[in-house]
Amino acid sequence: MTKKVWFQTGIAIIITLLIIMLVIRVQVIFEPVFTIVTTIFVPLLLGGLLYYITEPIQRFLEKRKAGRLTSILAVFVIILLVLTVLAMIIVPMVTQQVQNLIARAPLIQNEIQDLFNVVLSYRDRLPVDPEQYIQDALDRGSQMLSNLASNAFTIVTSTVSVLITLILVPFFFFFMLKDHEKFIPSMVSPFRGTMKQFLTEMLYDIDHTLRAFIQGQMLVSVILCIILYIGYVIVGLEYALLLAIFALFMNLIPFVGPWIAFLPAALLAVIQDPYLLIWVSLITLIAQQIESNLITPNVMGQTLKLHPLTVITVVLAAGNIAGFIGILIAIPTYAVVKTIIQNMWRYRTNLKETMFTTTGEGGQSQ
Repeated sequence: MTKKVWFQTGIAIIITLLIIMLVIRVQVIFEPVFTIVTTIFVPLLLGGLLYYITEPIQRFLEKRKAGRLTSILAVFVIILLVLTVLAMIIVPMVTQQVQNLIARAPLIQNEIQDLFNVVLSYRDRLPVDPEQYIQDALDRGSQMLSNLASNAFTIVTSTVSVLITLILVPFFFFFMLKDHEKFIPSMVSPFRGTMKQFLTEMLYDIDHTLRAFIQGQMLVSVILCIILYIGYVIVGLEYALLLAIFALFMNLIPFVGPWIAFLPAALLAVIQDPYLLIWVSLITLIAQQIESNLITPNVMGQTLKLHPLTVITVVLAAGNIAGFIGILIAIPTYAVVKTIIQNMWRYRTNLKETMFTTTGEGGQSQ
């Protein structure tokens, strides 16, 4: 019976892969379907992200005897208040810092060129030629700017898609808050017996995994952003808010992201005052130690149980396949796949034990 189940599962996977390959090869025929799925997928993904972030607020209010619609209304009001604060306070500050950074771009470029010249003065002592690496980096930057300019028309024409997304996200978000307990039971309703129990447990485990990762990672990133901003302001680093917000988004990439966020802070520190690099490095080190040893263990615990080498490998592979979006969704996607495999293995083990017990009882009765 167990071998039969796994044989059927393998056949189903092979058929699914063959269908995907067929769809890819006749993409022109399915292009309208792809467009519809893409249009719905992004708002659904954003709505799900908002749901997982705000679900603790809804749960807290409902524990205080608030009704479902009342708690949903309160969540929407809180989101509007947060957006208002961002629009009135944070956005103007960030905009001002971005404008200042753009205005000083020529000066910063000269400073960077001077740093490169210092490095090039030691080129004979280095095992590699830094000038070639610098030139390659400049060429890549020019290529990125050219691609951005050539895709300007595409960016403008995507306005309709953005408007559709802005309309659909609150729609999906509302119904996720309203009917989230009904989703899993409705998904498993066509099944019966052990298969229904298996799918129910697996979907609840996936929900728990995504909830732990999204809520924990967002909270950790916000706390780290606040710590870095306070530290940068204390030492007098320019563009402190801009760098802290950049660190917030980069910290969504586990292990790798914080070090990516450190690079622009270090570069601007050296340009402003070489000695400031020591303080920025110290602030980053302290923030990372607080985040790794105090915040993350208490907020996220050992829910995902991922080895750092596994995380780095998955992030690099996802980045090569799907770019920056792939980097952002790599870890939760891997965690979901891992959860599915673990549940399938547990289901297989339980099925074996059940068959062994049944066989044993049958033998004793004879």
